[in-house]
Amino acid sequence: MNRERELIELINKHMPRSSSQLNTIFESDSEILMFQGKGLVYNIDEFSETDLLREDDPYALGWNMAAGSISDILASGGRPKFYAHSMVVRDSWTMDFVEKLAQGIAGVLKEAGAAFIGGDFGISPTWRYTGSVIGDMNGQAMLRSGAKVRDGIYLTGPIGGGNVEAALKLYGQNLLVKQLTGPWKTFFPLRIKEAELIKRYSHCCIDTSDGVFNALGIISEMSGTGFAVSSLPYVKSGLLLAKVLNLPKEMLFLGECGEYELLFTLGEEVEDEFAREAGDKKLRFHKLGQVKEQGIKSLCQKDRTFDLSTYTLRARDYADPMDYLRNVADFLAKV
Repeated sequence: MNRERELIELINKHMPRSSSQLNTIFESDSEILMFQGKGLVYNIDEFSETDLLREDDPYALGWNMAAGSISDILASGGRPKFYAHSMVVRDSWTMDFVEKLAQGIAGVLKEAGAAFIGGDFGISPTWRYTGSVIGDMNGQAMLRSGAKVRDGIYLTGPIGGGNVEAALKLYGQNLLVKQLTGPWKTFFPLRIKEAELIKRYSHCCIDTSDGVFNALGIISEMSGTGFAVSSLPYVKSGLLLAKVLNLPKEMLFLGECGEYELLFTLGEEVEDEFAREAGDKKLRFHKLGQVKEQGIKSLCQKDRTFDLSTYTLRARDYADPMDYLRNVADFLAKV
């Protein structure tokens, strides 16, 4: 068990719970509630410098933090309605920077149809941001559990966008990286239309805020299953960056700075119908692989298969992210 999970369980065992709450701890991306006969979902997410989001574009930074906060609501099958935040800005940020940051947040809320209802504000030598979202829940919520052996595993977009963002933060002073990637911008997706379709066919969904591998691991743990994936749809910028940095592309899959896509499972009996409706709606999804028996965690490439059942590295266990990246690369070289 990882330390973060141990601490969450330690704290939660002392907290009073409500009979109106429908989910258990870790069971869903959002907290699911019944309030006066109506379904609600609630989420709170924190961001800081440790999340390795670049700050050169304040609009993109604001967009990504708000999109990340709302993503959990979508992964639970809800629709965001009210949004609040606690914003602590760095004391060196200009008025223009803060205004563009706010415009990025507002851009997400407008696209999602959510209203801003207030929050808290502070100034500090280091920045922090916490987004808090309340959403409507119509019908049954989607959980992290419920995957069944032989289900298909799907993703709403390419793999690695968040890890590319982190790499550009970590390797930004590399002259070749700087020259090559100077104009690159990362905007996390807002998968509202996709989430509406997914909810009609699946009850098992999670966002990839901590990376695709971790998302698969959580679904497997909660469902008592495993997975086998192949032909992964890596983001093109990630493949190029991995080549420039001489790092294995599989780090885009294992890395924990996620792309905030939605990962979900579909029963064999509905896959064809889902694909037809997705095509009619011009929505694109990527099939990654299949749910397998418990204990199986494999990544199949054209030239080799990685057995990931013994992989236990976690970025949060390292004070220096570069040490973490070296250990991930070493694992991939030896497995």
